[in-house]
Amino acid sequence: MATFLYHVGRVAFRWRWLVTFLWVAVLGAVGFAAMRAPAAPDDGFAMPGIESQKAFDLLDERFPGTGADGASARIVFIAPSGEKVTAAGNKAVIEDLVDEAAEGPQVAGAVDPFQAKAVSEDGSTAYATVSFKAPAADLTDAGKEHLENAVEQARDAGLTVEIGGDALATQPAAGGSAEMIGIAIAAVVLLITFGSMAAAGLPLLTAVIGVAVSMTAIIALGSTFGLSLTSGTLASMLGLACGIDYALFVVSRYREERGKGRAPREAAAMAVGTAGSAVVFAGLTVVIALAGLSVVGIPMLTKMGLTAAGAVVVSVLICLTLVPALLGFWPDAVLARRVRKGKKPRRAKTDSAGNTENAGSRWARLVIRHPLPVLLLGVVGLGALAVPAADLQLGMPGDEAKPTSTTERRAYDALADGFGPGFNGPLTIVVDTKGTDDSKAAAAVISKRIADTPGVVSVSPAQFNKTQDAAILSATPSTSPTDSRTIDLVKTIRAERSGIERESGATYEVTGSTAMNIDVAKKFQDALIPYLIVVVGLAIVLLLLVFRSLLVPLKAALGYLLSVLASLGVVVAVFQYGHGAALLGVEQTGPIMSMMPIFLVGIVFGLAMDYEVFLVSRIREAYVHGEQARQAIVSGFRTSARVVVAAGLIMVAVFSGFVGADESMIKMIGFGLAIAVLFDAFVVRMAIVPAVLALLGDRAWRLPRRLDRILPRIDVEGEAITRKHPAPATPADQDAPELVLSK
Repeated sequence: MATFLYHVGRVAFRWRWLVTFLWVAVLGAVGFAAMRAPAAPDDGFAMPGIESQKAFDLLDERFPGTGADGASARIVFIAPSGEKVTAAGNKAVIEDLVDEAAEGPQVAGAVDPFQAKAVSEDGSTAYATVSFKAPAADLTDAGKEHLENAVEQARDAGLTVEIGGDALATQPAAGGSAEMIGIAIAAVVLLITFGSMAAAGLPLLTAVIGVAVSMTAIIALGSTFGLSLTSGTLASMLGLACGIDYALFVVSRYREERGKGRAPREAAAMAVGTAGSAVVFAGLTVVIALAGLSVVGIPMLTKMGLTAAGAVVVSVLICLTLVPALLGFWPDAVLARRVRKGKKPRRAKTDSAGNTENAGSRWARLVIRHPLPVLLLGVVGLGALAVPAADLQLGMPGDEAKPTSTTERRAYDALADGFGPGFNGPLTIVVDTKGTDDSKAAAAVISKRIADTPGVVSVSPAQFNKTQDAAILSATPSTSPTDSRTIDLVKTIRAERSGIERESGATYEVTGSTAMNIDVAKKFQDALIPYLIVVVGLAIVLLLLVFRSLLVPLKAALGYLLSVLASLGVVVAVFQYGHGAALLGVEQTGPIMSMMPIFLVGIVFGLAMDYEVFLVSRIREAYVHGEQARQAIVSGFRTSARVVVAAGLIMVAVFSGFVGADESMIKMIGFGLAIAVLFDAFVVRMAIVPAVLALLGDRAWRLPRRLDRILPRIDVEGEAITRKHPAPATPADQDAPELVLSK
């Protein structure tokens, strides 16, 4: 592997014009294809195998043309203090708005609250439902503006009017200026790490090129494979993250090889052969984690995982080819400023063997002197933070989690105050009366039995389809959609199904947004353990090939699980318990978004294995080249700790940018990823890993002889090319020592 990549780097450096032209051509080709490609379909959110989805499918079949998946707007009217919405003047304003809204483009119908009895008992609140023929993503600006203008007229008349539903829902911002600050911090970290604008800019440039290629390819293939920009969200995030990390390690190794006195072309080849080998296997672990998302069995999540895996593959290819090609154009530009100006190196401390001492080596020596206390402190600390994860409650936060500055949140609160907390999450009961003698009688039996269930406030009259073989009931719970008692209610209604169906002769299924969220959370929860087993199991096999050790891969997997559980615990403490939530601008606590643990497990696994491969491969490289086990830890940290720390800081900065978003779910994702990378990069990799390796000593690198004969030999450390192409005995130029010091 190392020998092959050595030649790849050498060829890319030599034929830099051709390599650069080929990548520009690839970007142009996929860009042209993206411009000519038809619009991609909406991903939707199909969830095969759950009851809620089956009920939705039955609705589409038995109630065709009703816009079951169309957008809706729930317009909430609140009368001025001391008045009622039923007063003549207020009633006239509301009826005029409903009539005006019904005439809007793409509107399927608007329900008058006075005819539908959608008025609270105290007369202070009423609501009207406007249904659209098209999903929210397909609504035209004209249709939205028509409804907004009608609402403004009602507000001008003195009523407080808020709009819920998805028709006019504000789109969540990804972080805005806070995200840009995160990227700026990443650039500053790179600049401090390398001491060169070119060295700092090169990883950012190649990462952006990789993301551009990946995203345009997704657009070009969208209509063919059913991909959309939603599928590419994860691809964009990880393409940027991995692209920066991978280029960072190759550029860093190039500078190190130049410091040893190698010529630019030879240094680029050695960097790709050694750091590039680690990049390949780090990339493979990320691909495994992302492709493993298909285990969950959710089509949208599978697409997101596979497109993100493709983006990571592109990042790896760019790192192995375009990075050395660009180094060929400016071989000295990435060096530290003092080196380029030919200044004498600063005097640096050295150890007894003459090796340069830096912060990484000093930290490693500290850990080696006290490995057990460091290990216990790290494990106990992360373990304590992981405790709240045992109380993890999954769900899909809705309008109740949005800021009070949004009209959706105010509409939610007004409906809860006027009609009860369960009104915002009614359960839709789809009754299949096909084959029964009396459809209305069967539906009446089901309606009565569900209405008698404790926790149900009311059940609406049955609405039949044209063929009278299906009906819809709406059951209002007494508790809010995210309340654990609502989850128990859904389970109870489903558990009573066999008896109710025998009595009525008809079948029914429970759906609606509340039931759908409950089912989705259960599906994700059930898939989490199998996903972890598949991902961690495959990664252990891969790391077994890389490090030729049984204990090192197991240690890597256990450390990763510890950091993920600790980060989940902190997320639960903040977003579910509310500890420190106000500091992040979280106004309403509640369940953790159903996708969050899966995303956290997959993304952090990939980044954690990146740091593991890059750090431990340098330790093993020193061990393979003859150093004692403990001294190899110091050597590995001397050459890689600063770069791993920089990579971790960059990811924390980028992910922290999402904490500045207005949307609670985006805050949650950004905070969870940032805290997970912080724990994994700085506690697990920087403290627990050297402590464990110090305690294990030579045993860390042992492999049973039988297994050693079976496994293929993969030279990630570059032993073969180092032996074949040794560094010059005397540095090739006077600047070389400074390169080592600049690390």
